[in-house]
Amino acid sequence: MQTPKATEFKLNIAADLHKWRAFVAIGELGSLTRAAIFLDSNQSLLSRQINALERECGLRLFNRTGRGVEFSDSGKTLFPQVKALLEAAEQLETDIRGGAREPTGRVTVGSLPSIANPLVGRLFTEIREHHPQVNLKVLEGSSGQVEEWLSDARVDIAILYRYGATVSEHEQVLATVDSYLIGPRGDTLTAASEVPFKALDRLPFILPSAPNGLRTALDAVARREHLNLAPVIEADSLPLQKLLVERERLYTVLPLHAVWTEVAEGRVQAAHIVNPPFQRTVVMATAKFKGPPRAVSAVASRIVDIVDDMARKGMWRSESASS
Repeated sequence: MQTPKATEFKLNIAADLHKWRAFVAIGELGSLTRAAIFLDSNQSLLSRQINALERECGLRLFNRTGRGVEFSDSGKTLFPQVKALLEAAEQLETDIRGGAREPTGRVTVGSLPSIANPLVGRLFTEIREHHPQVNLKVLEGSSGQVEEWLSDARVDIAILYRYGATVSEHEQVLATVDSYLIGPRGDTLTAASEVPFKALDRLPFILPSAPNGLRTALDAVARREHLNLAPVIEADSLPLQKLLVERERLYTVLPLHAVWTEVAEGRVQAAHIVNPPFQRTVVMATAKFKGPPRAVSAVASRIVDIVDDMARKGMWRSESASS
């Protein structure tokens, strides 16, 4: 009978997968700073890990440039093999933990406040009910901040507005949202169901400060229509905008879902802007290099379902419901 033999592996260089994870992240993101954010680490630690790898391999893995870092020729050669190794290790961990059956892990969602307000509560409830092993984290910020978080992989999913017809091929269109002129209770102008865009001329507005997606698009339409939008105060805070409309009898421009509760309670009024209509598109984008895939997919799917339900309630027009 032949004596069984164990498979012998020599893993001196490949044993520390954390170093190779840093190698992949830095190469994909092209920056120690972005990789540190992505890995919840710090630049000095990542730099030491890469220096250690280069000593162990006897190879230069990166070239430093004025824009950041990029793979050396040796780094480019190793990259696909290292990434395959990490993916195999991740799959092994998923199988061990049973993650192949149930989504598990933390998913970070970045959103504008006006979208997060009606969405996040529902999302948290449904994730807790249907995917209890998924830990949801939500970040609110301006459009520029959310774009930066997505680029740096600080969020797994970003929910944003797009104005006009320009939508990236990597973004999923969720809904089309009309804009409303928001005024105080008892205001004659917003008591009507609709208001022409020209009626916005010289109103006492509270609007977000530029640069801001809404402000930029609104100003562009006003110039085209030869109107003057002159806010008496600029504020990026959505709660402050709504408060000053209610208490100081100012006006602002928002989607209906952003003031759904206030309108229902009679604290403010909303008139649909027409001639021309002022619309925006709600899109969902996912980060390229972050997050447990099954958990991210589960959260994204729930977001689509919630958007569809909100469309049925009249908050906006869902893309899936209209297709």
